[in-house]
Amino acid sequence: MSLYPILLVNFIGTLGFSLVLPFLVFLVEAFGGNAIIYGLIAAMYPAFQLIGAPLLGRWSDIYGRRKILLISQVGTFISWMIFLVALVIPVVAISNVDSEYLGSFVITVPLILLFVARSLDGITGGNVSVANAYLADITPESKRNESFGKMSVSTNLGFIAGPAIAGILSITVYAEILPVLAAVIISFVGILLIALLLPESRKCVINDIPQKKDFRNAMGLEIRECTSGRQVNRIMFADVMKLDHIPYMFLIYFLIFLGFNIYYTSFPVHAIEVLQWDMVNLGIYFSLLSLMMATVEGPILSRISKKYSEGILAVAGSFILGINFLLLYPGEIILTYVALIFFAAGNGLMWPSVLSILSTLAGNRYQGAVQGTSTGIMSIASISGLIAGGLLYELAGSAAFLISAIIIYCVFVLSFRMISFNEPCKKV
Repeated sequence: MSLYPILLVNFIGTLGFSLVLPFLVFLVEAFGGNAIIYGLIAAMYPAFQLIGAPLLGRWSDIYGRRKILLISQVGTFISWMIFLVALVIPVVAISNVDSEYLGSFVITVPLILLFVARSLDGITGGNVSVANAYLADITPESKRNESFGKMSVSTNLGFIAGPAIAGILSITVYAEILPVLAAVIISFVGILLIALLLPESRKCVINDIPQKKDFRNAMGLEIRECTSGRQVNRIMFADVMKLDHIPYMFLIYFLIFLGFNIYYTSFPVHAIEVLQWDMVNLGIYFSLLSLMMATVEGPILSRISKKYSEGILAVAGSFILGINFLLLYPGEIILTYVALIFFAAGNGLMWPSVLSILSTLAGNRYQGAVQGTSTGIMSIASISGLIAGGLLYELAGSAAFLISAIIIYCVFVLSFRMISFNEPCKKV
């Protein structure tokens, strides 16, 4: 089965999301928020994804990947419509806050709508875990590192085009409205792509409604594997945690996203306050970063993965990635751009390798459940990191990047054990 439909769907999803990256922090400030409110709004997506992604990942094992991807994309489309409404209604103040620890900010109606939009997108945000499970379904184990590298390339191409388009559209008289309108249109195109071009990846899915009418079954918390007969086996969370090395991989997952999200909250504020950047500068920076990562995760990773194992690439990538955060600390523009090289090289080697190892350990039977649970772990880390990032930067400034560096170097130490993860996962 061709990879291109799922890569195109992933690209479309990333493109819509990345359109607002350069100006979201400016938008939050214009609506009365500060760095902490920015972190909280950013945390709404992973907070609600923590609820939605495990369910959607497990439902994809039962009802098929394509149907769940379609539900997720519809949720994204509606969330961008709400986001668009927030831009066109008047900024009405509800409450003023002046706190020694939280700083000064105003709670306004548009800010509340931003919270709602990001929450809705999050609760239907199982597209990452389901897309990864879809890719694992159609890719043999020997080619998964290369395939996940291509998936990362499609993600980064979206991050290249999104900020660039946002920068161009935002300089018009309509400012942020045009980029968000573009996100609405792109999300709708994603719905059409899934409905018309994406085939189901699983040969056997369960389409009948579960007979047992309890809460756990109705919510998909008891997962059934499709077999040649009518009998099915339930896969519980405890079963997933009994798989060889899976809990260890979840720990690494958690630390990676904790470090990343402290950075993702801190850097836009750092760029405005220390580097004196505007929306265009941020858009250019994120586009360059994504272009470099696409280069690493495409042709470079394809060649290197034939010579070195995923475990070795994860070790090397995490070490290189940590250097990026150290270079951001001084607040020098030249060092900030040099850091791009280390970010792209480190993340480009590490992340596809970690995804490949996790999917191999999950096996075919547990793919959706493991990917859904990993997204839940990612959401917990993202919530913690995004909120902590806003607080850390408010209290300690660019020292927040040193915290990210320490966390990623913990991943570096833990990654050595992944070199030995060559045995298939334990059957339970």
